[in-house]
Amino acid sequence: MKSYRKELWFDIKQRRELINITPEVQQCLQESEITDGLILVNAMHISASVFINDDESGLHHDIEVWLEKLAPEKPYSQYQHNGYEDNADAHLKRTIMGREVVVAVTDGRMDFGPWEQIFYGEFDGKRRKRVLVKIIGE
Repeated sequence: MKSYRKELWFDIKQRRELINITPEVQQCLQESEITDGLILVNAMHISASVFINDDESGLHHDIEVWLEKLAPEKPYSQYQHNGYEDNADAHLKRTIMGREVVVAVTDGRMDFGPWEQIFYGEFDGKRRKRVLVKIIGE
C-alpha cells in the first residue's frame, strides 16, 4: 500500500469564500500514482470546511444565505466565544458544513457522481489557510 500527503495553501482574500479545489486534488492524485484507494481532504483550520457539492454560483449564494441565517456573523455580542476574535459564527458554520470529505479512487480517477466537486469553505478568512490531502491505496 502506498501513501501520499500534501498541504494545499490558499490566500483567502475575503472573510468568507467557497473555492473549488477539485483540480488541485486531482493533481495530487496524479502525483501520488495511486489508482485504487481513498482520498481524504480536510480543512486544517477550525473555522473552515471541506465539502462536496455542485459548482453553481446560484447554489453558492444560497449556501451563504442559509449559513448566515443559521449562524449570523453579527451582532458579535450574541456569542460568548467572541472576545479575542469575532469569529464564533465561523466555528458554527464549519460545524454545519463539516471538516472533511473522503473520495474513492478507482482506475486512477475520483469516483464522483454527476456534478460533484470538492470545495474549501472559508468562514473566517483574510489570511493564508491550508487543506490536507492524504491518499492511500495501490
